Amino acid sequence: SSGLSVVQTLLADGTFIPRAITRNCSSEKALKLKNLGAEVAQADLWDIGSLKQALSGVETVYGVSSISSKGMTDYYLSQQRNATWQDVDADKATDVKYFIWSSLPHCTRVSNGKYANVYHFDNKANVDDYLRESGIPHSILYTGKQFFILSVFRVVQYSCACDRLELTVARHDAQTPEYFTWFERGLNQCALALLKHYKDPESEVISRTFYAFRYVIKTQEFVDSIFLLPSALGKPVSFVSSATTGIQFGLYPGTVIPGPRLINLGVKFHTTEEFSQEIKGRYA
Repeated sequence: SSGLSVVQTLLADGTFIPRAITRNCSSEKALKLKNLGAEVAQADLWDIGSLKQALSGVETVYGVSSISSKGMTDYYLSQQRNATWQDVDADKATDVKYFIWSSLPHCTRVSNGKYANVYHFDNKANVDDYLRESGIPHSILYTGKQFFILSVFRVVQYSCACDRLELTVARHDAQTPEYFTWFERGLNQCALALLKHYKDPESEVISRTFYAFRYVIKTQEFVDSIFLLPSALGKPVSFVSSATTGIQFGLYPGTVIPGPRLINLGVKFHTTEEFSQEIKGRYA
């Protein structure tokens, strides 16, 4: 979702010619992007040779990865000099000028050790550290919870018992701060703005961290606003906390939201009202 939305945005903007890297150039998504005007190159995530070939002639890279198992994390970190395409060494070898890394905070550190097994967060943050040490011009783009989860995975379900819709969020109370990123209308615009300004020293893009979300909002406030109760759906929506999983603390304490530097670069974030209109047909 993240990489696809960025490629589509670059195509629509026209400043850059995006090259989508995939393991299968004949896949439906790859052929669709090719038909839209994107270059499509084949590379295997663990084959450094194919990565170098796919990155040849590339000016900038937008890197995103999902590594969620502990075993894969250990292997990934031990093989940093010969592993994935988004590995910074592949960028170095092909003289990439600028690298955007889509990342998440290190939960073990942020929670002072309370949440030490959130591998899909910590793995990305470990790459942050390696990237900072590499010397490659870069920016790190932090994201929030993906808005699309609400529309794709239907975490809002109708309850016959109380004739209402229920939004289930993993192990949060109603006052837990939440951060939301609409990938198709937010993250892509942030990436485009960084790519357009990375050569401008006054924009202060290089070696900086950016936050690709518009809102920090408490869970119950999110429920009340995102569904525009009751007019959008015609039924009340209540918040339900799942007791089995989740993190009960703010991921980005002390962070100014929305990020003023992204605003200064021309990023126009979406509103909850816009997203509500986007998905209400799925639940109305």
